[in-house]
Amino acid sequence: MDILVVGSGGREHAVIRKLKESKNAGTIYCCPGNGGIAADAACVDVSATDIPGVAALAKEKKVGLVVVTPDDPLVLGMADALEAQGIPAFGPSKRAAAIEGSKVFSKDLMRRYGIPTARYESFDDPARAAAYLRAQNRYPAVIKADGLALGKGVVIAKDENEALEAVRSMMEDKKFGESGSRVVIEEFLEGVEVSVLAFTDSVSVVPMAPSMDHKRALDGDEGPNTGGMGTIAPHPLYTPEVEKRCMEEIFLPTIRAMNAEGRPFQGVLYFGLMLTGRGPVVIEYNCRFGDPETQVVLPLLEGDLLEIMLAVREKRLASVSAGRKEGCAACVVLASGGYPVSYQKGFPIRGLDPDGQVPGAVVYHAGTVRAADGGFLTGGGRVLGVTALGETLPEALDRSYAALRKISFEGAFCRSDIGQKVL
Repeated sequence: MDILVVGSGGREHAVIRKLKESKNAGTIYCCPGNGGIAADAACVDVSATDIPGVAALAKEKKVGLVVVTPDDPLVLGMADALEAQGIPAFGPSKRAAAIEGSKVFSKDLMRRYGIPTARYESFDDPARAAAYLRAQNRYPAVIKADGLALGKGVVIAKDENEALEAVRSMMEDKKFGESGSRVVIEEFLEGVEVSVLAFTDSVSVVPMAPSMDHKRALDGDEGPNTGGMGTIAPHPLYTPEVEKRCMEEIFLPTIRAMNAEGRPFQGVLYFGLMLTGRGPVVIEYNCRFGDPETQVVLPLLEGDLLEIMLAVREKRLASVSAGRKEGCAACVVLASGGYPVSYQKGFPIRGLDPDGQVPGAVVYHAGTVRAADGGFLTGGGRVLGVTALGETLPEALDRSYAALRKISFEGAFCRSDIGQKVL
């Protein structure tokens, strides 16, 4: 079966590498892809949000499945549009993707169905939001843009000035466009974050290895929020007891809630959790594979990804094997200087080895462009995700950093403390 993967980052590179392991995978196409993905898939210059263009490409190449991985085309309804034209698609419908596309919807869903989450209120009037902040006078406070914002639409405000500035920038200055027309203001939760990506066909839920992302740009969780600077899996604090509780109190209730709302979810549902003193609590949902979590959970997936995706689409997930391998994985992101605020592109990348630099490591390309001489240039904020496997987390991390130290480009930086908080 020929396959088309929609997207252009490290997540898509990891998905493509895993699909290539399938015994039934034929030619894999990617649109638009990037310089590094081109070594593993045939890249075609069609935008990830160009629904007619993706449909035309899928028909031209006669693919048997289109894997829609980014959030924005899913929220726009790409999966529905493809299926309406008889093109099989992996990914939730537009109605189901609202679980990520609108923070207000997802928070209200949790409130209606008793799914544990932080206390919150939502606002479409900046004056009312400001008045609420002044009346609450409780900090830190979390301010979230309602819609998609490239993973950067969350501000943890330390005081009233920061909180009011967040509301002003989102709602009045339109920092995130219409995504900030409404905001959610919620209590700040103390605890340890866990990311759980789960396959679901709207009946069964099969979680992948629990992981831990690092959103802030700098060591010690300092600096601005990013799309993710590194990940580890499995999460050492996500015990079997916690997993059982999450399945009973969060995962299955969420699937049932979406079914009850007439929004059955089929695809990968990402649960962003906080392990608090009162138990696991939902911070957010994503309607797709997380990035860079995908770069550590897929190498640990025991099973045929293509077969799993087909089973999800056909509502027979319970009939296929989707287990977890022994061992651990770590991914460290090498980013462009100035990311996520402003950065330059086009710097030559030195030291890249197609075999992954060191044994047990693999490099996923997130933002690269092929140079005229056959090498690679930087082409984004997050440039590479260097993933390594090991029997233990410290071993995986040591390998990842050893591989990363062999790669360089002007302005390159990474966090040096990935995973240390829980080791």
